[in-house]
Amino acid sequence: MPELLSVAEAQRLVLNAFTPTKVESLALHHAMNRVLAHDISADRDLPSFDNSGMDGFAVRAIDTLTASQELPVELKVIADIPAGEVVHVSLQAGQAARIMTGAQIPSGSDAVIPVEDTDCYGLQTLSVSPAQVKIYKAAHAGDYIRPTGQDVRVGEIILHAGNRLRPQDIGLLAMLGKSEILVHRLPRVALLSSGDELVPVGTHLTPGKVYDSNSFTLTALLDKCGVVAIPLGVAADRLDAVEALLEKAVQEQVDLIVTSAGVSVGAFDYVRAALEKHGQLGFWRVNMRPGKPLTFGNYRGIPFIGLPGNPVSAFIGFEVFIRPALNRLSGLPDDQRETVLCVISEAIESDGRESYLRAIIHNEDGVWKAKLTGHQGSGNLHSLVQANALLLLPSGVKSLPVGSEVKAWII
Repeated sequence: MPELLSVAEAQRLVLNAFTPTKVESLALHHAMNRVLAHDISADRDLPSFDNSGMDGFAVRAIDTLTASQELPVELKVIADIPAGEVVHVSLQAGQAARIMTGAQIPSGSDAVIPVEDTDCYGLQTLSVSPAQVKIYKAAHAGDYIRPTGQDVRVGEIILHAGNRLRPQDIGLLAMLGKSEILVHRLPRVALLSSGDELVPVGTHLTPGKVYDSNSFTLTALLDKCGVVAIPLGVAADRLDAVEALLEKAVQEQVDLIVTSAGVSVGAFDYVRAALEKHGQLGFWRVNMRPGKPLTFGNYRGIPFIGLPGNPVSAFIGFEVFIRPALNRLSGLPDDQRETVLCVISEAIESDGRESYLRAIIHNEDGVWKAKLTGHQGSGNLHSLVQANALLLLPSGVKSLPVGSEVKAWII
């Protein structure tokens, strides 16, 4: 029996098999959740001109210095400036211009008085501006003016390669007039399960059979990673059935094949046999709990990761190995999981393998406290549903007393 591979070494071998997918040009309105393939610099200032941050009146601040509710300053209104129009006026002493939010500031003006601080409040919808306006509050230079380049300067890098685009990123790119951008192609991942005991969800469950839950869990995890999941169904416990689905994956030109079950040493585990026949087996046992029988290799040159069949083992295997691989494929930075240091409120026993234990953590007076969600059997999916974190026990640790500090992944 070969020695168990450490988790760190197994992760290194897996990640070395992947490089980012090719770059493609994509229309901006299709770019949500896609990963940028290059840095994007601003080719214009934002805002591109000084504009008003309020509906009100553009003024010279010096003309309003004495304004108050009791002694308003009266100014002559010489123009009406709606948003979107070029300004052709210049304010002189004692003059103002009615202005709308987003409209260009006229020359000579250095402040905006909100309409609420004038005698025109409630009349701002009038189609014709008033001839005079009374100002009830002194302005300071720069008040309610959004200056050129306040948000973004020409040449500034606004988004970096490896960013997964969010709605606000899309909006900023639109403000800069970027109608098309370069992104990484979405990774394509084939997914299949194996085992005569598996039946489709929604059908009648007969003795000895179980529902194929892993397909749902893993498809959801793939969707959450923003990749194209290609479900291939369930292969019967025959070598030819497993080979048939794996060949479909080859035809689909996928970047990764993920299987659930069939990778151990049981008499009816044919996935590993198919891999050894048509590809290459890298490793198949990792020093971790749960998820020891995890297989990595390639099938006809396509990277292959075979997860155990137990539901929790499959989930943990995905998080430890497949998510980082998908990040690498997608062009994202290497996965940096959010971890916190927790104090355990119960003694923990393990078998010395690197362990990922389901737990509930909460912050109490600035200290994270952790409690296991119950029995840690790899078939107990409900305990994973209850968990909000995974406690990470290093290899070699077999017991921890109450009060010990343990790292935890937030899930």
